[in-house]
Formats: sequence, C-alpha cells, structure tokens
Amino acid sequence: MMNKLQALWAGDVPLGDAFWTWAVFGGLLVNISSSALLLILITLDRPWLALMAGYGFSVPYNLAVMVGVWRSADRYDGPTLHANLARGATVILMTLLTVT
Repeated sequence: MMNKLQALWAGDVPLGDAFWTWAVFGGLLVNISSSALLLILITLDRPWLALMAGYGFSVPYNLAVMVGVWRSADRYDGPTLHANLARGATVILMTLLTVT
C-alpha cells in the first residue's frame, strides 16, 4: 500500500487511476468513514478523539491525492483539457470533503 501511495505522490500513477480510483472512490470512502467515526465519537462524548479521527486521516489523504492527481496530470499525454479538468475537479472535491 505504501508503494502505491508513493507512486501516487510522485505522479507515477496514470491520470485516470489517480483521479477515479484515488480521488473519487478513495476520497469518498476515506471521508465518509472518517466522518462516521467522528460522529460516533462525538456521541460517545469524546470530542478530542473525534476531532483527531475525523480530520487526522482525511486531511492528509486529501492533500496527498490533490498532489498526486496534479503531478499525474503533468505527465498526462492526452488532451490538456482532460488534465486540467481532473486537477480542478480534484481540488474542488477534496476541498469540499475536507471542510464538510
């Protein structure tokens, strides 16, 4: 798993995989899971633990994915429009998932 994350961070993952696998599907999975954990811990009156669980996993993941998609888009051989759309959509998606 670390090798795959390192490849993503370096931009060595094809843009389609970086965007769809890591940003869209992985982003939703990580952020929904961390939000659920945050809510559970809040109901158990563990606010500091909830804060760490809710943001300690999702924010680093979101930042790594944004960097990875950006770097993969730099290496993309297809239309520039596709690379730019992937960059923009990832920044918007990761930002929304981070602040909500």
